[in-house]
Amino acid sequence: MRVPFRHPARLLLATLLMAGCQSTGATAPVVSGATAPAAMAAQPVAQQPASFPEWLAALRTEALSQGIRPQTFDRAFQRVKLSERVVELDSSQPEFTRQVWQYLDSAVNEKRVQDGRQKLQEHAALLSRITRRTGVPGEILVAFWGVESDFGKSTGNFSVIDALTTLAFEGRRAAYFRSELLAALRILESGDIAPERMTGSWAGAMGQTQFMPTVFLRNAVDEDGDGHRDIWGSMPDVLASTAKFVLANGWRPGEPWGQEIRLPDGFPYDQAELSITKPLSEWRRLGVRELDGGELAGEGTAAILVLAGHRGPAFLVRDNFRAIMRYNPSTSYSLAVAMLADRMTGKPGVRGSWPREEQALSKDERIDLQQRLASLGMEPGAADGIVGANTRNAVRRFQASVGEIPDGFATKALLERLRQRS
Repeated sequence: MRVPFRHPARLLLATLLMAGCQSTGATAPVVSGATAPAAMAAQPVAQQPASFPEWLAALRTEALSQGIRPQTFDRAFQRVKLSERVVELDSSQPEFTRQVWQYLDSAVNEKRVQDGRQKLQEHAALLSRITRRTGVPGEILVAFWGVESDFGKSTGNFSVIDALTTLAFEGRRAAYFRSELLAALRILESGDIAPERMTGSWAGAMGQTQFMPTVFLRNAVDEDGDGHRDIWGSMPDVLASTAKFVLANGWRPGEPWGQEIRLPDGFPYDQAELSITKPLSEWRRLGVRELDGGELAGEGTAAILVLAGHRGPAFLVRDNFRAIMRYNPSTSYSLAVAMLADRMTGKPGVRGSWPREEQALSKDERIDLQQRLASLGMEPGAADGIVGANTRNAVRRFQASVGEIPDGFATKALLERLRQRS
């Protein structure tokens, strides 16, 4: 068996996968070959115990000290497996090279819009009740459901205990996943779900709207009143729990997420950042208008996003867009949820044109871009391949220096121009 582990903890896991081991507790786990947030920073690798049974025994002691009953722990780990596949997925998460329009094409396709409209009708009474109580619109809840699991079709088939045990033991983000594993045990202790039904993604995200165990403990709701918080099979529990989480993330009832807008010629693109908010009166003064050309309506504050530079659509986003982002810290994800909700209720999707001929930069190209910007004194920040605000501002400075519209959009043509300067 080929084992692609790269550090001592993974070599130990590989050994266990091939040889197996026996638990020192009341159970005897069989060890054989079997979504944490992608943006989470890697933690220092902790020193590993001599064996998996030793590690498991220490975990059992810790769990019991936190009120987990021995029988709950022993049942959960009766057939636990360390999963080589989980470690592979954690070690080689796919490089995110899709452009925003490609993500939206997939996440907000016509079939999903139609399926979402059907779900809105099917669960209309339930959604109305939840919205009256929480202020979170039904279409937003159904949009999360659609984007997270395609309305329950893709919830993940990994054992959550297996996945979290593997990730907590193998060491790269051990402290985080150990915390999630203990939270999963508290869920089992509560009787909400049996270990056999506790399935999810390779990173332990569970149910139809993909809650990590700690999120479940804070937000899961027994909406159907059967004594169990079941985000796997009970739609009342799924939707009410999602509403509670969204509300806790800062949703402001009665307010929109935002809208597509029209920017004037000469717009100051250095102001188009999620971190820069202005009163709508100030955006009006700068010439921002409704998409149809009318005066920008409304009050309050908002930010402007241009996710594909001056040749792409522009969006004015409010606090509720940020609430969506706290579910998943990606502007593409948040726009997908918002657009799916809009489409389900009959509003148009994105009306502006995307520069679809632009290919995404690879990670190596993004690092090259950052290094070349740094060599010119443009201050892009760390050369880590992540195009954040510092890199976009550096791109804007370079664009301004060569007479281009400084929109901060990093393209292959811009990288080539930088290379020609070397």
